[in-house]
Amino acid sequence: MWDKPKVLFLCTGHPERSEMAEGFLRALARDTVQPVSAAVEPAPLDPLAVDAMNEVGIDISHQLVKDVRTALQERFAYVVGLGDNSKERCPVFPFAFRVFQWSLEDPLVVQGPIEQRLDAFRRVRNQIAPKVRELVDLTYQDNPKVPLAR
Repeated sequence: MWDKPKVLFLCTGHPERSEMAEGFLRALARDTVQPVSAAVEPAPLDPLAVDAMNEVGIDISHQLVKDVRTALQERFAYVVGLGDNSKERCPVFPFAFRVFQWSLEDPLVVQGPIEQRLDAFRRVRNQIAPKVRELVDLTYQDNPKVPLAR
């Protein structure tokens, strides 16, 4: 089907959820897929997302988020919308093999002390991890010739 499937994670506004999903996919699938993050309105990554991912041994501090308009120029095997707003605000990727919608809370809506905000990022991180593992398994099922790290 393809040698190295491209996976797009889409967010609206800030890219924390897509960047965390990209980090998990890079760690789990290594170089057998090409993960990409994009946002309708790209913004700088919140340092608390970096901290939450560092706690599980994944560094996302150097990942770059694309603008959705740039991502529309590419073809992706998988497109994953993250959060409920992405259903309404993200464009259609007609050539994607599979499209998913993951309803994840937005950690940026949590206000308060830093520890309370960091807990929100941890919750979202913990919601994303099993979903990315399922995606890795599905990717392998769709194309068993791709040797995914297991």
